[in-house]
Amino acid sequence: MIPHNRPTLTLREQRAVERVLSSGWVAQGAEVQAFEDELCDFLGIPHGHAVMVSSGSAALYLALWVLDGNRKRIGVPVYACSALRNAVGLIGGESVCLDCASDSPNADTSLLDSKNIDILIATSMFGIPIDVPDNRNYMVIEDIAQSLGASVSGKKIGLRGEVGICSFYATKIMTTGGQGGAVFSRNKEIIDAIKDYRQFDCREDRRLRFNFQTSDLHAAVGRVQLESLPNFMRRREEIFSIYADEGLKFLDTNLKINQPVRYRAVLLFDKPLQMIQSMAKMGITAIVPIEKKELLDGFNKYPLASYLATNSISLPIYPTLKSVDAARIAKIVKGFI
Repeated sequence: MIPHNRPTLTLREQRAVERVLSSGWVAQGAEVQAFEDELCDFLGIPHGHAVMVSSGSAALYLALWVLDGNRKRIGVPVYACSALRNAVGLIGGESVCLDCASDSPNADTSLLDSKNIDILIATSMFGIPIDVPDNRNYMVIEDIAQSLGASVSGKKIGLRGEVGICSFYATKIMTTGGQGGAVFSRNKEIIDAIKDYRQFDCREDRRLRFNFQTSDLHAAVGRVQLESLPNFMRRREEIFSIYADEGLKFLDTNLKINQPVRYRAVLLFDKPLQMIQSMAKMGITAIVPIEKKELLDGFNKYPLASYLATNSISLPIYPTLKSVDAARIAKIVKGFI
């Protein structure tokens, strides 16, 4: 059975884990520090401007915490992972849901002028960069959990707001061994505050903190994956091209200035469940990327998000997918359309 997604793990990751185990230090330590520095290098920011944490959800919570999100109106895409709603609820904020843009799975940021929000969670869905307005009267958390490595006008996204966050869960573009996340910012004071919050134990004051630490085991895997990320991106682009060469039309936007990463290959189709069931019989797993039950607010309030939730299908596009299998998938899907 061809899965919909699969992490790309090799002997290099295994050896990195073995190196940490042999060192006798598996908690947060030198590997975490090295990963944070290498992530800064990848994003083009000085060392000390990124912090590794236990998950993408933790990263988003901490970003909201550092921006004082309690009782704030927080703009979130209705077509997104439930982690956004959960983080806003846990920080004590008010979710202000946004419908999708007409040509994109991303939130329609043109709606923001009428929403009176304090913070926007700007999520780039499926690897497609969201439009982040330059002139704004609200703060921005740029969520690149699905789009690490994407760029706009030649510059990597993730730093267009006050804070950026990322997830390294097993199904993301790269993983730190199943769980993990990061927060980054051009403003070092923001990162220093989050690091202070993360360091919960052996402190002299009585401020409340929480253990959002990760381990050197996860960081060691992440360092190998981050080094491999450009190759992952190239291979995903190759598979996407195999699909596109067969004439399949995918969600995509403004490629003149945007360079997406192919986290998902999502196409529009009016009977996705029928196609998914037929493909499963042929040994291929496809999914509806976000179902209507997963929308972050009422299904009928957001026509564009609702349309995507009932008329889209995501095809396998992970780096170890064989080209011959991608070509077979493309021909099968074309036969349905």
